[in-house]
This record gives sequence, structure tokens and C-alpha cells, in this order.
Amino acid sequence: LAVGERSGRTRQLKTEMSVRNGSTGGPTATAMVPEVEEGPFEHGDAGTKQPLCTQDGWVTIGATVPTGFENTAADEVLEKIGSKSRISKDRGKIYFAVSTDNLFQIHLLRSVDNLFVVIQEFPHYQFGETKENVLEDLRQLAGQLLWVCPLTVWELNNSLKKKKGQRRNGSQGENQGLEASQETDANKDGQVEPVPFAQTTTGDQRPVSTRNPPSDTEGSGNQPPEIKELTSLPSDTDTNQMERNDRATVSPEGLPSNNDKNTAIAEAGGRSCGLLRFRVTCNRSGEKHSFTSMEAAREFGGAVQDLFQWKADMTKFDVEILLNIHENEVVIGIALTEESLHKRNITHFGPTTLRSTLAYGMLRLCNPLSTDIIVDPMCGTAAIPIEGALEFSQCYFLGGDNNTLAVNRSINNINSLQKKRLEKGRITWGLPLDVVQWDICNLPLKTSSVDVVISDMPFGKRMGSRRKNWDLYPACLKEMGRICRPETGRAALLTQDKKCFIKAMSRMGHLWRKSHTAWVNVGGLHAAVYLLKRTGLSFDKLLKTPQESSDHPEIPCEAETEE
Repeated sequence: LAVGERSGRTRQLKTEMSVRNGSTGGPTATAMVPEVEEGPFEHGDAGTKQPLCTQDGWVTIGATVPTGFENTAADEVLEKIGSKSRISKDRGKIYFAVSTDNLFQIHLLRSVDNLFVVIQEFPHYQFGETKENVLEDLRQLAGQLLWVCPLTVWELNNSLKKKKGQRRNGSQGENQGLEASQETDANKDGQVEPVPFAQTTTGDQRPVSTRNPPSDTEGSGNQPPEIKELTSLPSDTDTNQMERNDRATVSPEGLPSNNDKNTAIAEAGGRSCGLLRFRVTCNRSGEKHSFTSMEAAREFGGAVQDLFQWKADMTKFDVEILLNIHENEVVIGIALTEESLHKRNITHFGPTTLRSTLAYGMLRLCNPLSTDIIVDPMCGTAAIPIEGALEFSQCYFLGGDNNTLAVNRSINNINSLQKKRLEKGRITWGLPLDVVQWDICNLPLKTSSVDVVISDMPFGKRMGSRRKNWDLYPACLKEMGRICRPETGRAALLTQDKKCFIKAMSRMGHLWRKSHTAWVNVGGLHAAVYLLKRTGLSFDKLLKTPQESSDHPEIPCEAETEE
């Protein structure tokens, strides 16, 4: 595979290829790469292999998205990039093609958590009968992959980050007196060293870790002390990582002989920019595997180290190689994001802060229209209003909460966001967003004055209780029905207390009609987003409705609603 300029455009398949890896001005090495056989391996079927670099410079990008919002993410990719997405059998992942000339566009997506460039896909990989055969196949697989184009894309992605950082540093110089901006930019550009993962051994003996803990800057400033214990939220997937310590001492001089076909690859991958550090992250799901994620990562990582002579490092790595195994599907890629994109807006976290990617998915379900008034009556740290104000600037967002600490965190998050926008040199005349403190059961809003209600309701676990939800949910639905416009009003409500919500909906059926349900995974909890449509019943007739006046005289409202 011959790779020319940094744009990633390829000419035609050849055995001899040109590799550019490492620094922008690094030398170009010519390497002989072993051709991948069309037929099956000894114990594994390669399956259908999709070319990663076409003649027009297109590559396949994989993205992890909130479980349940795969279709929403695919719609956003089609809208912003113009590429159709393929939803993986492994929930929470989509794949799409993008031109290397427009690689920066993938970082503008609002519905994705992490991004990676696909090295190779094996839709129907056949694992060996024994563990030894499977692990040996994984070792051989590392040397048979087409590494050049994905590494070129990885380097191009790094160069885009560097240019972005340089532009920010320039704008910071123009704004004197913002001493804290450089530290903030350094954290966002991924220049801060990743926090080492906490390894615990379970029955499967797979290390469990939190992949992207918030940076130290999130706990600085006027952030309340109790928020520090919330910086490690449950991850949606079981991420397993393994470090090859016994191979970490391999020196650059210990390269294979010149007769080895992989010598130039190792030189381009290590010497042109100094010895790179790497780690392998294995994500495995399925019950019919004879091996663990730790074993797969160890064997595959050892083969990668033999191939490139990179140094293994679990915390200060330059390259993160992903080994995703779902049943009999194997996808290998290189990570393009160092920190999950769902942390882009929040700096002051609460006990149940909603991820920005989930907030965006809920907003898209409501299909906001220009000039819509959108209210989050239980906004918590204002994750939903902030995300909406940034993406749907033609709408007006109003958030509120009954908890003083939650309102203060919301205000701090908005102020931090405005400060970042100012540091980037953008013209900031404010966001179409306000935050107030109120009672969810007695909102200070006019009747039929709101177009959309969207909120993350208390699950009854970290905040409130299941018992209180039986009174809170009907009261919330009633008040939401009062402020929402009849016929055109709509709501998107997230909850894990599904039984209580369905019961409340049966009591408020004269106000709301359920139009769609999206099943999502929130921190390992099986939750649902209910998309509701306001009925045509006016509020003048609400108090005279038989369903409300017969057996339910007054619904008390007593529950903590901080998010």
C-alpha cells in the first residue's frame, strides 16, 4: 500500500509502501509489508476486510456512543459529515467513512464519546478450539494487519490537535490577565498525563478501570469539596487493559535484522519521532470465549511490540490500540481521542451529572425548532440546557432546580463555559440560557408557554427515593402539562424507575401521550427516555377532568431533584 502526502491519499496497492509516522517533519521510510492472505488463517477466518484508505483518501472511523442512541448518532453523522453510518452488532458503536481532508469534522460531533480509526474488521472471525490456538492467532494477526494508513491518520489527528493548541495560545496572548487559560487549554488538548487506572481482580481476572477520569482542574476553583468523590463515574462498558512490563525494556537498538520485512515499519514508527509508548485496550463481550480480555491484550500487545519496537506504558502512552471483540466479531483500531468527549461542558459535577452526549441525544429526539422555548425543570448541573444552548442557539433554554447547591453548580458551569469561549477568541454576547431556583410542582411560568420539556428525572437511587417518586412523578407530569402548549408541546424524560413512570402516565393520560421509548444505558443502569406528546386538552378543563377530581384530590410534591 503506497501512502503519499499527509492527507492520507493513497495511490494503488503495492507491496512496497511509504510510511510517515511520528513528528510532522520526520523522515519517510520505505517498508516491505507482508501481504494479508485472502483465505482464512490457520485457526481464524479473516472474514471481509474493508480497505481503510481508498484512492480518494477515505478512512473508516469508529465511534462509541451512548447505548440506545446509535440511530441518533448516525443521523448526526449524515447531517454534518454526509456519510452513512453502519450500526455495529455490539451496542454503542457506529462506523462511518470520512475523508482525511475533513478529519477535523469528526471532533465536532456532539453525540459520540470516543473516536478511533479502524485498522481492520473481521465480521466473522473464527476462534480456535483451544485457548493456546486463539492466542497464537492473535499474535500472528498483529503482523498481518495493514498498519500504515491508520498510523498516518493517527499522526494527522495529532497534528490537528497541535494546530488547535497553537491557535488557542495565540488568542490567549491577545487576552492579557487570563492566567488560568493556559492550564485549561492544556487539559483540553490532552497534554495532561492520563491518570493511572485502578486495577482490581474479579472472577474473570480482568482489570477494571475508569478510562477517562476528570482532570484535576475540574476540582479546582470554587467547586464544592464533595464533588471530588464524584469524578469517577461508572463506565458503560467493561474496559480491560494489560501492560507488557516484561517487554517495556526493549531498546530502539534491538531492531530486527535488515532482512526482516518489518524493519522499516519499526523505524518509521519509533525512530522518526523517538520511541513511542503504547498500550492495548481490549473490550470483550460474549460468553463463548475460551480466553480473557487480559490474555488477549497481553498476547496481541506483545506482537505489536515485537513489530514496532514500541515501549509499553499504561499511563503515559502515545498510541492506544483498541482490540474490540464482540461474540465472533473482531475490530482493531487506534484511538483518536485521549479523553471522552462527553465531558466537554461540565467542570462542576453533581451526584448524578448527565453526560453531554446523552443530553444531546435527548435534545435531538425532541426535534427543537427555531424560537422554541425549552425548559428543564430539574436541571441539576445544567448539562441539558448548556448542550442545547450550544447546539440549538436559535432556541431559548431555561433550567431550574429546587436545590441551592445544584443551581450554584449550574451557574459555575455556565461561567466556565463562557470563559473558555472567550479564551478561544470567540465573540461572546452570552448564551440563550438562564438558570433559576424553583419548585418543580409550582413553576413560575405561564400556562401553555413552553414548547419542549426535557429533563433527567430522579431515579430514586442517589437522589430521592423510589417511595417519593410515586408522588413526585405524577405531580411533575401534571405541572409539565400545564406549562406545555396543547397539541404541539412535547417532552423527553429520562428515568430508570420505569414502573413508577408508567403508573404516573396512566394517571396523566389526559395530558400526555407516549410516542416513542428509547432504551439507554446510564452508568450501567437500564433506563428509558420517554418521548411524550401533549394532548389537545386545555388547562381550563384540567381541574374539571374526572381522572383528576375523583380519587386524587391533591398530589404532594416532596423529593430532592438535584441532578
